[in-house]
Amino acid sequence: MDEIELYLGEAKDLMNKALMHIGHELTKIRAGKANPSMLDGILVSYYGTMTPLNQVSSMTTPDARTIFIKPWEKGTIPEIEKAILTANLGLNPQNDGQQVIINVPMLTEERRKQLVKQVGQECEHGKISVRNIRKETNEQLKAIKGVAEDDLKDGEAQVQEMTNEFIAKIDVLMKKKENEIMTI
Repeated sequence: MDEIELYLGEAKDLMNKALMHIGHELTKIRAGKANPSMLDGILVSYYGTMTPLNQVSSMTTPDARTIFIKPWEKGTIPEIEKAILTANLGLNPQNDGQQVIINVPMLTEERRKQLVKQVGQECEHGKISVRNIRKETNEQLKAIKGVAEDDLKDGEAQVQEMTNEFIAKIDVLMKKKENEIMTI
């Protein structure tokens, strides 16, 4: 029974990681409000090395429509602008010689629908991850030698409960993000 508990604990940890990953990915999808996390994943050429934007600058949001990116070195401003344009986020960076300013435009209805579709795809990837974890865990449980069939069935039932719980959590994240995007 201890081995079953071990596999169940591992499965729960992996499902939590999948849920956290989805949450992180959803923060990158913009909902019309300025948020520095929209720029996560943007790499800037810094002394010939591709470096995350948040490691070469500080980012603030003075209001719901603006992001200020203040680089540690003013010489990186052109590289930051280039990286933001290359990321193809639909953002148009400008600079005032001291910092890069991004005015986040209002989302059109068509763009909102595209973003909702993107949210759905991200969440579906998460659900697939959770189901794959369930499948692997069930295979591990079946491979345990000398376990009563009832204990095995209980373990599989617990894995299914966990799977249902995490898929429901993903659905909650998806609905929340969709509402955020569709709210003008």
